[in-house]
Amino acid sequence: MDKTSRIVVALGGNAISRANQEGNVDEQFENSRRTAKAMADLVAAGHQLVITHGNGPQIGNFLLRNTAAAGAIYPLPMVVAVAHVQGGMGYMIAQTMTNELNRRGDNRRVTAVITTILVDRADPAFANPSKPIGKRLTAAEALTFKGREGWTIKEISPGVFRRFVPSPKPAEILEIDHIRRAVDAGEMLVVCGGGGIPVVRDDAGDMHGIAAVIDKDLASARLASVIDASAMMILTDVDYVRLDFRKPEERIVERMSADEARQYKADGQFPAGSMGPKVQSAINFLDAAADDDAYVIIGPLDQAVDAVAGKVGTRITK
Repeated sequence: MDKTSRIVVALGGNAISRANQEGNVDEQFENSRRTAKAMADLVAAGHQLVITHGNGPQIGNFLLRNTAAAGAIYPLPMVVAVAHVQGGMGYMIAQTMTNELNRRGDNRRVTAVITTILVDRADPAFANPSKPIGKRLTAAEALTFKGREGWTIKEISPGVFRRFVPSPKPAEILEIDHIRRAVDAGEMLVVCGGGGIPVVRDDAGDMHGIAAVIDKDLASARLASVIDASAMMILTDVDYVRLDFRKPEERIVERMSADEARQYKADGQFPAGSMGPKVQSAINFLDAAADDDAYVIIGPLDQAVDAVAGKVGTRITK
């Protein structure tokens, strides 16, 4: 497969769990099947995909199960929970993608690779938890979990609360050599699920997991640069990036350069809790990409092929 058709596709939360659903396993499988159709359309158009995904709703629910089961069975530490969720979601995405490709006469198998990401023990993110996970909480629930579990809870809108955890920057994808060999051989992979399992290296050089969630878009940008991808797609539930979001002067952006994106971000257009990490990920990838024609698309999951064709979504270029 020619490298110019290699795209890292970062799936947003709506690819697996939708806001108006309970988020049970049957719903997650159904959403994964819909996602697989959109991904298979990209493959049919001639692109080699390397798929990543977020895990915000799923890891939050997993940790709530820990709390609900307290006293009946031992709790799992957060880093093991991240690994469990990465494996489960990777299984769903790989299976539904393989089935969809097979229906279309493509007999390749999609493989999920459990991926660990090295982070810096001194990353300032550990002192300021900023990544929301899990469901929205009432004031009473927030008070209960903060007191009983020691969670960091923040009010995201009047009367609405969420749990926040550290989100350190990805420094190194530890399985990258295996991933690169498989991708170069034409294999289709699901990697860096949930941003990857965060680990740190101790003074003796040993690896240890650490309680955190890495932003999946930042991890995807690092992945895209080191496997020499020509493009990265951040697929979510928005049709375009918007300036002055939710203000009377709100407007869409169809195209922008990395420098323009950098300036908009510096001007406060893209808050940390919403579009900020996506735009920063685009900047990171484009700054690192050797290909002058590299690009990033932020757009709707269900119109992935149209997004590549430039019919929808915001395209960011070097």
